[in-house]
This record gives sequence, C-alpha cells and structure tokens, in this order.
Amino acid sequence: MTILVDTRTPDPKKFIAGMTGDWEIVIGMEVHAQVLSEAKLFSGASTKFGSEPNDNVSLVDAAMPGMLPVINEHCVRQAVRTGLGLKAQINKRSVFDRKNYFYPDLPQGYQISQFQQPIVGEGQVIVSVGPDQKGQFEDIDVGVERLHLEQDAGKSIHDQHATMSYVDLNRSGVALMEIVSKPDMRSADEARAYLTKLRTILRYLGTCDGNMDEGSMRADVNVSVRRPGGAFGTRCEIKNVNSIRFVGQAIESEARRQIAILEDGGSIDQETRLFDPVKGETRAMRSKEDAHDYRYFPDPDLLPLEFDDAFVESLKADLPELPDDKRQRLIDVAGLSAYDASILVSEKAIADFFEGVSAGRDAKQAANWVINDLLGALNKSGKGIEDTPVTAAQLGAILDLIRDGTISGKIAKDLFEIVWNEGGDPAALVESRGLRQVTDTGAIEKAVDDIVAANPDKVAQAQAKPTLAGWFVGQVMRAMGGKANPQAVNDIVKAKLGLE
Repeated sequence: MTILVDTRTPDPKKFIAGMTGDWEIVIGMEVHAQVLSEAKLFSGASTKFGSEPNDNVSLVDAAMPGMLPVINEHCVRQAVRTGLGLKAQINKRSVFDRKNYFYPDLPQGYQISQFQQPIVGEGQVIVSVGPDQKGQFEDIDVGVERLHLEQDAGKSIHDQHATMSYVDLNRSGVALMEIVSKPDMRSADEARAYLTKLRTILRYLGTCDGNMDEGSMRADVNVSVRRPGGAFGTRCEIKNVNSIRFVGQAIESEARRQIAILEDGGSIDQETRLFDPVKGETRAMRSKEDAHDYRYFPDPDLLPLEFDDAFVESLKADLPELPDDKRQRLIDVAGLSAYDASILVSEKAIADFFEGVSAGRDAKQAANWVINDLLGALNKSGKGIEDTPVTAAQLGAILDLIRDGTISGKIAKDLFEIVWNEGGDPAALVESRGLRQVTDTGAIEKAVDDIVAANPDKVAQAQAKPTLAGWFVGQVMRAMGGKANPQAVNDIVKAKLGLE
C-alpha cells in the first residue's frame, strides 16, 4: 500500500479562492507512454500507427487458446533506459501480474501488467514552471513513485454502426510504460510543465515518441482539493487525457467542481471521470476501483524478469545527454542565459537544430537566430521545428556570411526570408541577388558627403550632441539599400562630422 507523503510547503500564489476561504489543489499523474518499439510487448506483431483495423494482430494479441506470451527484450531495455533517465531505482527483479477485468477490447479478460514488483522504482523529475511576470522560473521536484511495463488494450469503435460496436485490436498488446508520479503538484501550470518535461525526457531517450495525438502518450490525472496544508482530500481520476492543454483545463475544471461541492456541505466520491474539452468540464465515468477489485496475481505464463548490474551499466553508458544536463552545459560552456538555454532544450528537435547551427560558430549569435528568427517564424506560420523550411546548414551558412563580412545583419534578415520562402544556398543567393554588402569606402564616403551636404542643420545638432550621429548612419544605410557595411558607415560619419 502506497503511503502518501506531503512534500510541499503551501504557497499562497497557488491557492484557489472559494466562497468560504482558500483551497489548495493536490495533483498526481499516471502517464501511459507507448514504448518505442517495432514489435509488441509479448508478440512480434507490428506497432505501426495508422494501419487498417486488425492488421497488426497476432494470435497472442487475439488471445487464441494455447498462445503464450514471450517478453520483448527491447521493451525491457527501453523501460530501464527510461528509469535511468528519471534518475530512478532500477529493480533487477520484477514480476508480471494479471490484472483482471472485462472489457470488449481486452480479449484475454485480463491485462498483463506489474503490480507489487515493478521494473523501476522511485525517481525524480525537475520541473521549471514559468516564466512569471519578472521572467523568473520556479524549479520544483516531482517525485516518481514507479514505472512499470504493461500491455495496452485494443480500441472499441462505436460510431460505425447504428446498433453494434466494432473492435480494433491493433493496439492490443502494445508495450506501455506507466509512469506514476507522487502527489507533488499544486497547480495546473505545474502539471502541464511536468507532462511537458516528462515527454521531453522520453524523446531525448528515444523510448517514446510522445505523440499524444496518436495515442502514444496519455495521462490519467488524479485531482483532489484541501484546505491549505490540511490532510489530503478524496481524489478523482480524470482518465485518458490526450493533450497537455486539456490536462490544464481538466484540472482547473475538476478543482472548481470539488470546491463547489465541499463548500455546499457535500463530500467527494472517489471516482473515475472523463474530460469533455468542448464543454470544458469533467463527467463521471465509473466509481474508482481499488487494487483488490482487479484480483492481481503473478502471471503463471511468465517467469520473474531478472537481470544483473552489468546489464544496467551497459544501458547507462549508452544514455544520451539529457535536457537538464544539456541546459547546464549551454549555460556554463556556451555562455547562454538560463532563459535561452531552457527554450533550446525544451524539445530534442530544437536542441539538435541549435547544435547543428552553433557548431564552430558563436553560440550566443546562433541562439539569438534560432530563438528569435527561426522559432518566431515557425510560430507565426503554425509550423513545428520538424517542418522548418530553413535547415540548420542553411542558417549556419547565413551566420558564416555575417562573420566574414559578406553581408550585414540587416541583409541577413532579408536573406533568411528568401531562404525561408524559396530555399537555396545562401552564398549563391547573395551573389545572384546582388546582396553582398558594400565595403568600398569611396562609395560610402560619397553617400555620407551627400547626406551631410543636404542637412547642414542636422550637422550642427550632431556636433552639439554626438548621439544624433546615428541619424546620419540611418540615412546613409537607407540611401545604399542597406548594403553598406554598418561599421564602415559609422566610422566615416563620425570622421566627416568631426566627432572622433
């Protein structure tokens, strides 16, 4: 039996004001993450998404008589790697159990899962929440209670026939990692940040693709409310929430529902609920089962899963750099701000893109272009980093052209737009479009002389107040179509105005 321990000091910033006083939300989460594997947990059937119904079903998945499960070693490796990524205890002996319940898309009449002896024990996820109005992040520790392996059920389809339901068993037997958090979260923002961070870690590890829209990552969210610092309240589980945004909405809606009941003198029934994103509210699904309702017992067809320290150490040695470590390296070695580093490591694809751009180049300049120009353009166009029309090599080439003086920063912005819309090699585009910046001091001097001669009043003002020399710089740059070398323009303007 799990003993709940309160690890957080009540924070008034996270309280919800009710009619009779403040309330505090307590949140725990059970995340079902599909193991990235080409075959299922106990059969060789494919896990390919989008196949025709019942195409990826073996005799084992369909629970045909006499069919016995055989553990997929790759899935075991993926679970252990995930446990290591969560800095969790790895249990070198674990047991598969039968969790008995009837459901039309569960052919066996039981789910093979792990109960008292999971493959991974307690771990931790460090979550950064924010930024707040001052641009500050708050780091919180969310404990992981356990990670266990289990097989997924199939899918019932109710909208294909007026009187009958269909069953698709393609997901039946797919390997899931159920990652159970401790009740350490105290707001919808923290829950969203936790799920986002967990998905990021899984993607870095390559153990789950985290595609919630395809069902490969789903969250069961446990919500209760209490008076600040009081005893834990009765929790309700919101089942199968399939987006991070919906997780936040479901928590806020459910917390308000519970507060209203308690303030009206009622009590909360422990139950499983569903979130309706259209109505923005939860609704009852069934009364919440306890472990004894499932009649767990060790699966007689599967031996205990056992491995040694050498197995764990070999997997640990092969782990990639994880987001927290990468973030710290970008701060300590590359000299980036904590804010910029946090954005760059937030998704593995973004981090990989940045590493490609910054290799052999100025990291701060690369970060500025990736965050402000690339991610800004992607956000404006509604695209993800995977769909970027500008590759890391192309952006890196633009930075090289700035560094060697071929183009100015302003021209680089125009060049980025051309590559974004049309593609092509940045260096070749500079030549074909005549974008090379003017470094001919004679041409720049002539432009400066023309502007100075036409504005004698401005000359006097700049000589009296040297900061006004910037006006001349802007006029010269405009006259030369933005192609003049800005530093050369600045130096010549100061010389012509006698400000050196």
